[in-house]
Amino acid sequence: MGTAEPIIMPGYQGEAIHGPYDDPDGEYELPHYTGGVSVEQAFELFSAAAPEGWRVELVEGEIYVVPPANGEHEGIVSEVVEQVIARRTDRTLRNYTGIGLNVPGASETGHVIPDLVVAPKGSFHDEEEWHAPSGVLLVAEVTSDSTAARDREKKIRGYARAGIPIYLLIDREEGEVVVYSEPSGDDYTKGPKHKLGLAVPLPAPLGFELDTAEF
Repeated sequence: MGTAEPIIMPGYQGEAIHGPYDDPDGEYELPHYTGGVSVEQAFELFSAAAPEGWRVELVEGEIYVVPPANGEHEGIVSEVVEQVIARRTDRTLRNYTGIGLNVPGASETGHVIPDLVVAPKGSFHDEEEWHAPSGVLLVAEVTSDSTAARDREKKIRGYARAGIPIYLLIDREEGEVVVYSEPSGDDYTKGPKHKLGLAVPLPAPLGFELDTAEF
């Protein structure tokens, strides 16, 4: 049984979007949609149709339907969460997984679900599905074969435009951790790379060393 790959609708402008594609169990089929809807409307349709556990994101005008992450990926996210809890100096900070953020993009907006969000307690107490990123201090992404390209490029632009102070990119394929900080326009002014397995300094407002030896 093969691994399901994300479905990408590049530059969707209202033309027909066609399935089907299979989930890892070979049972799920996306509905067929015809033209006449905007990229935002198509995003809502695919979000409603995706199976539980799958993520649907709108990044730089493209819709991505991504299968659930594997155990190694989730283990790394859990390790980062534990270290943030243990080493944060601001006790009001909280870790969030599965939180949807609105970020500026090539379409009207972008909708992303980072692997991890660090923000003050109470930042997401509303009932909205997609949230403003104004209070977010850090977002983290752990790459996989199918997501690495946009984690390294397109998401940088969205997170920088949103003014998120730190973007932590844990790149399993490259064996490195990149700490992007000081957002300016479409990019971050700083992005030092560190070999995976070493201690990685995180800038303020977190201000501690992330131990990646267990990643």
